[in-house]
Amino acid sequence: MRHPLFVWTLVALLAGLSWWLAERPAPPREQATVHADVRRVDYYLRELGVTTMGRDGRPARTLRAAELRHYSDDDTTGVRTLRLTLHSRDAPPWEIRADTGWVSASGDLVLLDGEVHITREGAEGVRPMRIDTRNLRIQPEQGYAETDERVRVRSRRDRLDASGMQAWFHHPARIKFLADVKGYYAPP
Repeated sequence: MRHPLFVWTLVALLAGLSWWLAERPAPPREQATVHADVRRVDYYLRELGVTTMGRDGRPARTLRAAELRHYSDDDTTGVRTLRLTLHSRDAPPWEIRADTGWVSASGDLVLLDGEVHITREGAEGVRPMRIDTRNLRIQPEQGYAETDERVRVRSRRDRLDASGMQAWFHHPARIKFLADVKGYYAPP
């Protein structure tokens, strides 16, 4: 069974945090009441940064977030103000940003809610790119993302609009646009 390294790193951090929280005095009884309709957060982190290394010892993925909340009822995680970086040996990294997100218990699925911005800087033989969309589903270990929402792509003076997208960020990176594709190519 394969687990992403960042999950194990997070578990170690959380074990230390749990021990520290267990040693703190209990809050007054009126503050400890939890309503049944509110999800129970068993730990949270602020200003989080976790990097998962690849088999070659180089960074594979980096997750940064302003806030992370882990829910004990289903072992999932809510993330606020996040940036996921997908590193590559042969090209500049892809940066994926969103205001809110959700991570499955196994860490193999990330759902980004609302506006999502994906960027990649240019380099020799690699064009810069910016992709704007909403509600993105990501499989981080596979470097795969998809959405059914409107997509707007910009690269230098070229632009493309479409409905729906599938993207593979690992080498060779490729993007498939699913419907209503309209593009403008500016000659060099």
